[in-house]
Amino acid sequence: MGRKDDSLQKLTRLIDGIEVAMLTTRLGDGRLLSRPLRTQEIDDEGALWFITDRNSHKAEEIRLQPRVNLAWAAPERNTWVSVAGYASLVFDKAKLHQLWSPQMSLFYPDGEDDPGLCLLKVQPESAEYWDAPGGMIGTALYLAMTALSRDPGVLSENERMRFPPQ
Repeated sequence: MGRKDDSLQKLTRLIDGIEVAMLTTRLGDGRLLSRPLRTQEIDDEGALWFITDRNSHKAEEIRLQPRVNLAWAAPERNTWVSVAGYASLVFDKAKLHQLWSPQMSLFYPDGEDDPGLCLLKVQPESAEYWDAPGGMIGTALYLAMTALSRDPGVLSENERMRFPPQ
């Protein structure tokens, strides 16, 4: 198994069960803006998929500047993940139907056949994660070992990963 496969498996494991990512885009004046998006899938090639409105502000921001950042947090697991990559809008109704879940009706009441919907695909370029023992006992152990060793990384894992262009 290659390095990319290992990194992709690690990334998939880390974000598994974290339903919402924060997507950061760049506005026309250079400011950064983050907003929540429900993660639909990380595919076998490492692309991250989301459902969005093709006429939204984020869609326009991505058309103008496709470099984005995604961040996931699971404080209860002591896990944080940040992914930098390139976003694109994808108009594939079959894929949208495949990824659609009933919860998405809360955000898009016209359902999966809404003509304004499209997919947002993010191809990762790099990622960084921080992962430490989770739960109450894991957190207590982490805090105790950090205090004793004066090393905040003593029980945590931190790695930067690079993904080759697709």
